[in-house]
Amino acid sequence: MNAELDQSASPVATRTVKILVADDHEVMRLGIRNLLESRRDWTICAEAANGQEAIEKARECLPDVIIMDITMPTMNGLEAARHIAETHPEIPIILFSLHFTDDLLTNFGSSIRGAVSKGEAGRDLVEAVQSVASGGTFFPQKRH
Repeated sequence: MNAELDQSASPVATRTVKILVADDHEVMRLGIRNLLESRRDWTICAEAANGQEAIEKARECLPDVIIMDITMPTMNGLEAARHIAETHPEIPIILFSLHFTDDLLTNFGSSIRGAVSKGEAGRDLVEAVQSVASGGTFFPQKRH
């Protein structure tokens, strides 16, 4: 009976969060997959190696969250994020890069709901996905 109560008390926890990972480095995508799929309620629904592929995969799998590298071939992550935001504004996008500027994060608009530095990925990526998947945001603190 306790198990029944636990399940009904948090129905959101049993919902699977579908994640699209867009990064041109296969090893990085594999690392992200291993990190995020360690959570039983999260799954990688698709991977993309460039911005154009990210747009196509987003349309195909309709993820709950997109993790988007900025620097990719064919089409960069910023262009892909803008296009996805126009066609699917309900999908939160987390920018994933080595370098962020306050200007980039401030002026990009509401399509980006989070940003994680690749240097802090292990610590911040899980928290960022959790936050944006539940309607929040996740941005790095300004460093002076």
